[in-house]
Amino acid sequence: MTDRQPFLHDLAVTLCAPTVCLSGADGQIRDTGTQGVLTADVRVLGRAVVTVDGVEPEPVAHGVDGASREHFVGLLRDLGDAGPDPTVWVRRDRTVRPDGLEERFTLVNRSARDVTAELALSVGADLAPVELIKSGGSAPSVAPTAVPGGLVWTGGGVAVELKAPGAVVGGGGLSWTVTAPARSSVTRGHVLTVRDSEAVVAAAPSRLDRTLAVHADDPRLAALLQRALDDLDALLLTEPGHDDLFAGAGAPWYLTLFGRDSLWTATLLLPVDVRLAAGTLRTLARFQGHVVDPATGEEPGKIPHERRRGETVHVDGTAGAMTLPSLYYGTVDATALWICLLRDAWRWGMPAAEVRELLPALHAALGWIRNHSDRDGDGFVEYCDDSGRGLANQGWKDSGDAVRRADGTIAPGPVALVEVQGYVYEAALAGAELLEAFGRAGAARWRTYAAELAVRFRERFWVPGGFPALALDGDKNPVDSLTSNIGHLLGTGLLDAGESEAVGARLLGADMASGFGLRTMSSASGGYNPLSYHCGSVWPHDTAIVVRGLSRSGRPDRAAELGRQLLDAADGFDRRLPELFGGFGADEVATPVPYPASCRPQAWSAAAAVTLLSAVLGLSVDVPVGVITLRPPAPSPVGAVSVRGLAVGPGRLDVDIDRDGTLTGVAAPAGMRVDLA
Repeated sequence: MTDRQPFLHDLAVTLCAPTVCLSGADGQIRDTGTQGVLTADVRVLGRAVVTVDGVEPEPVAHGVDGASREHFVGLLRDLGDAGPDPTVWVRRDRTVRPDGLEERFTLVNRSARDVTAELALSVGADLAPVELIKSGGSAPSVAPTAVPGGLVWTGGGVAVELKAPGAVVGGGGLSWTVTAPARSSVTRGHVLTVRDSEAVVAAAPSRLDRTLAVHADDPRLAALLQRALDDLDALLLTEPGHDDLFAGAGAPWYLTLFGRDSLWTATLLLPVDVRLAAGTLRTLARFQGHVVDPATGEEPGKIPHERRRGETVHVDGTAGAMTLPSLYYGTVDATALWICLLRDAWRWGMPAAEVRELLPALHAALGWIRNHSDRDGDGFVEYCDDSGRGLANQGWKDSGDAVRRADGTIAPGPVALVEVQGYVYEAALAGAELLEAFGRAGAARWRTYAAELAVRFRERFWVPGGFPALALDGDKNPVDSLTSNIGHLLGTGLLDAGESEAVGARLLGADMASGFGLRTMSSASGGYNPLSYHCGSVWPHDTAIVVRGLSRSGRPDRAAELGRQLLDAADGFDRRLPELFGGFGADEVATPVPYPASCRPQAWSAAAAVTLLSAVLGLSVDVPVGVITLRPPAPSPVGAVSVRGLAVGPGRLDVDIDRDGTLTGVAAPAGMRVDLA
């Protein structure tokens, strides 16, 4: 194995979870790098190369027709009329389905005479697992078996069938002899179908509620939202045998259930569809920990990190090899985020009966905070990989070198991350709110816990320079680098007004705000590298969480400024924000620099678009209290905005603001009061 990940940034990505197709921009799927068709973490097709009379079409264009459809055009200049103008070409139309894909090949002949040619498709498969592909490894080819009209191959619980009506099977693929009459066309195609008896994820039974419609003077906001919601629909999954929706984290590496990623995605998407939050909460509650197991990281009440079809081996260039079980609990923050989402979903209109059903899981999650989160009794939540085979870092920045001091040296564990203290503080108050609202005991105890945590945090985390440390290391010394993690504290309540002001101002400095979003680490830090995974790159979801926090903490102007940077960044990625990109500043490069191995689409990056809309409106909702709050920044960062169909409980919210940020129209669901103060 090698730790050199194959690049993704220049590939065409088409998906309908749990299937994703990655090809070159010419549409060809070659047996190299990450290219192929993957279903539920297995590459079911590794090669699909089209030729006409033995020659590959010369690519001239490809276009996106939605998350699940793309088309490609390639010229055939050896065919057709003589002269400079191309008269014969191939159009390749691809549609990805949850159980495979189908492609149509149209030979277009605009010449003055008939064209007869052999249209061939060379195919191959290796059934490689996703973690092997991600590490740059390869697997031996699987020999196909010819059947009438197609090919089949099997292995590891996966059965793949490629059917091609009218094709001749042989020679490692399929072929058709076709004749396209003059100024006409002819179409052939194939259908790839996958059956997987060992998959732990399945196609979603439904899609997001797409009643949302947005128009703004800056058309990029609506375009970004449209692309994001298309991608999020295509990332939706469920468990086999269940109907609860959740978002797969990202294609191709993380197209499965991830605790942290799925929770943040559902949180950011609350203004669109609360059902995703409810489904995510229920799915994760089914896997909530019951016993102490160092091998998996399981502890009673703990929410898991990820679920795979089997044990997986990963290579991290810093941390070395990791072997993760199929159900892995190595996350320090998902449990608190689960509690916060339950409260937020209830506020946004998740039915009380559904919330009540999850109260046992809430008690268990709070029990994990009380009994297992503080490993050494110092009053802070920390993590350590007890197995010696799992993630060394278990916050959202989980690469092996993510926790660095200002001088660039890596801090020793166990580590108490700054943002986790904010999540746990908010979770304690959210738990208290829910316990009280549903007539359960213990609310006062959790409010006391939160108050005491705030005192300890104020005493231990702040460093010279006027900002909180990234973490406390294993020796309880502050890890003094300036990072985006501190922005996750905004709006949690852990910071007072003056502290929130200081953090917000520091994050908008030129060393943190790149012009394309928030750097994960200050460019003035010793460990900064704009192409590091977690030490200087820009993660759209990270920026969106800070935008959300700035809005929640009463600084809509700063939220608008940072949100506008992310909108600018989206221009460089055809409105499909990737998992992350380089932290180079807008004063250094004209367009954002890709991080080549970044997932695209990534669920929480796509969900960032909804957060930008929420920030433009200054929107918050509390259905149980019956209040909608609108405090848009002035002026509006995207000009005049008209929004129709925001989800608020069972009803819909319509909002209009002018370019000055003044509300000019609001239509709220019955029984909801609108607070415009």
